[in-house]
Amino acid sequence: MLDIHPEIPPPLDPAFAPAALWTRAYRDLVARDASARDVEITLVRGDGGRSLHRARVLAAAHPRAALTLRHVERMVKFLLWQRGGCRVLIAGADELVAPLARIYGPQGARAFDRDFMGEKIYGQPFEVARAEMSRAPSAPGGGNDGSGESVPGIGGHLDGCRIGFDLGGSDRKVAALIDGRVVYSEEIPWNPYFEKDPAYHIDGVQDLLVRAASHLPRVDAIGGSAAGVYVNNEVRAASLFRSVPPELFEKDIRRMFPGLRGRWGGVPFEVANDGEVTALAGSMFMKDHTVLGISMGTSQAGGYVTPGGGITPWLNELAFVPVDYRPGAPRDEWSGDAGCGVQYFSQQAVARLARAAGFGFPDAMPPPEQLAAVQDAMKKDDPRARAIYETIGGYLGYSLGHYADFYELRNILILGRVTSGEGGAIIIARARAILQAAFPALASRLALRTPGEQEKRHGQAIAAASLPKIEK
Repeated sequence: MLDIHPEIPPPLDPAFAPAALWTRAYRDLVARDASARDVEITLVRGDGGRSLHRARVLAAAHPRAALTLRHVERMVKFLLWQRGGCRVLIAGADELVAPLARIYGPQGARAFDRDFMGEKIYGQPFEVARAEMSRAPSAPGGGNDGSGESVPGIGGHLDGCRIGFDLGGSDRKVAALIDGRVVYSEEIPWNPYFEKDPAYHIDGVQDLLVRAASHLPRVDAIGGSAAGVYVNNEVRAASLFRSVPPELFEKDIRRMFPGLRGRWGGVPFEVANDGEVTALAGSMFMKDHTVLGISMGTSQAGGYVTPGGGITPWLNELAFVPVDYRPGAPRDEWSGDAGCGVQYFSQQAVARLARAAGFGFPDAMPPPEQLAAVQDAMKKDDPRARAIYETIGGYLGYSLGHYADFYELRNILILGRVTSGEGGAIIIARARAILQAAFPALASRLALRTPGEQEKRHGQAIAAASLPKIEK
C-alpha cells in the first residue's frame, strides 16, 4: 500500500484513504521512474461507441509494480460506471490483461460488474482483451483526459409544445410547456416498487401524457426522466420495475417507451436517467454548462452536462465508483465491492456514521428514519450530527479531486435528502475547505451550489421536456 495522509481527515473516519491522494502518491512514483510507460484503456459499448483513457504507469520490472494492477483495476471500475462498456481493451501493459480478465471473470471479484455491463446493459458478453497502442493524438471528449470520443449533446431544446415527465419512487410528475413556458404541472402519488403488473407502470405514464396534452394545442415532443439505465430509450435496469417478473419485463417493460411513442404518433421521444436530467436542469437554470450533479439520497446518483451543454450516453452511476482505497473499506451490499460511493454519499453513509458518532440507533431502524433523527439532532446543534456531516463533506472534497481526473469540472450541483437543512451547508463548507487545502488549482475554478426553489418545483420536468430535438 501507499502511505496516505489526508490534510483534513474526516472526523468519524480517520482511516479513509482518498482515491485522489492514493493516485497522487502513485503518480509521484511514476514521475521518478525513468522506465515508466503509457497505458491506454479503451471501453467499447454495445452500440460500438468507444472512449479512450490514457495514463502513465510504472515499468513492469519496477520494485513496486504490484501497485499498477490496483491502480489500473480501479480506473477500469471507474470508467465502466462512468462511461459504460462491455469490452475493455488494454494497450501498453500486456502483463495486466490476464489478471484483469480474472478479476472481471465469471468467478472474479468483479463478477457483478461483468454481468451488469455485459448481458444486462449491452446484451453482449463482457470481455477484457489486449490491444495495440493507438497513434491518434488526444482529442477532446467528455472528460479532461482526451477520451477521443465524440459525445453528442442531448437536451436543452425548448421550442414547440412539449411534455416532460419524471418517474420517482413515490410520485410521478409531469409538465406541459409552450416554447419553454410551463402552462401546466402536476405531481401524482404512486407506488411502483411493489407492482408486478406492467400495465400499472405503462398506464401510469400514459395517464401523465394525456393530462399534459389536454393543456397543449398539439404535442411536438415528449421527454422523461427516471432512475435506472436507459439505452436507446429501452429500459435496461431500473429499480422502479423491481417487482415485475423477468419474463414480463422483457415482454412489456424493456420497450415500453418506444411503445408509448407509437401511441403518440411517433413524435420525438427521449428518456434519460434522472441524475442526468437533474444536472441538465441545473445547467439550464444556471445558464452555464459543464455541470456534475451529485444527488445523495437512498443511493448516490450522478449526472453530467458537457462543456457543449448536453448530456451524454454515458452511465455516470457514481454509486459504484470507488472513492476509498484503504483495505477493509465499507462494502456495497449489492456489488460486493469496497470503497464505492454509495457507502459515502447516501442514507447508508449516514446510518454507518451514526454508529461511529454514538447515536446508538437500533439495527432494525431503516436508514431514512436514522437520517431524519440525525437531521433533528442537527437542528439542536448536536455535535454528533455535525461530525457526521463534516465527515461526508470530507469524503466529498477528496472525491471531487478524484472525479476531476475523469470529468472536466466547473460546476458541482449538490442535492438529495442527505443534504437537506443545515447539514447540507456543513457538507459543502467542509468540501470547500478540503479543495482549498488539497487541490487549490481545482478549487479556484470550481463552483459548488445547491438547487433553488424554482429548480426544485419545475426544473426536472422542464429539463426532461427539453431532451428531444424537433426536426424542422
